[in-house]
Amino acid sequence: MSFKSHPIAVGVTQAFTCSYLEDELEQLLVLQEETINLELFEQLLALGFRRSGGTIYKPQCPSCNACMPIRIPAKEFMPSRRQKRTLKNNKDIVWKVIDKQQEYHYTLYERYINERHQDGPMYPASREQYEHFINSGWIEPSFIELWHEQRLIGVAVTDVMPNSLSAIYSFFCPNEHKRSLGSLLILIQCRLAKLMDKDFAYLGYQIDESRKMNYKRSYLPYQILTPSGWKQIADE
Repeated sequence: MSFKSHPIAVGVTQAFTCSYLEDELEQLLVLQEETINLELFEQLLALGFRRSGGTIYKPQCPSCNACMPIRIPAKEFMPSRRQKRTLKNNKDIVWKVIDKQQEYHYTLYERYINERHQDGPMYPASREQYEHFINSGWIEPSFIELWHEQRLIGVAVTDVMPNSLSAIYSFFCPNEHKRSLGSLLILIQCRLAKLMDKDFAYLGYQIDESRKMNYKRSYLPYQILTPSGWKQIADE
């Protein structure tokens, strides 16, 4: 995959308390471009940026580099034994991809946040907050739905680019913890990327020191963005 040269304007936020690591300060590099398209966004993903709503950002913290961009080479991904068990244990689930946001998505999201993440910055859930970080004016996300006996139990909001998928956010039924639905949604996104002949599935940031954000290394092989470029890890 080749990239075109494109100068971009960025700004830096004020430092603020980190949401993931105690006693650390967070600071973001924020894109200040008026015109965004899928090609530019995909180039920015490869440079370690993410999006929240229409805001494209990258950690630029004053004294910490714990946030490591991570992606899965879709055509090489092989589920582990544990991940194969997750797939097997969820054979009764039907998944499908739709391209329009639905009212019932928010209903599940609200329940997920209010029951599972009461200690997080997104609590309490609100419709305004949900709309703000899911949607943007320049890309229409796709929604991977998990259904069990005509009941929605999980959603993965996913951006589809020419050469990759990018996982934006996943939420699921809190009382279905035995199903490992968070893992299942990542596995489906990796599978979907391969089915769509994409090169990568971007999973966001791996934070080894954070219990909530240190699970993404279990999807092998994966690639971590280092100062010298993307480094592939085939075994932990």
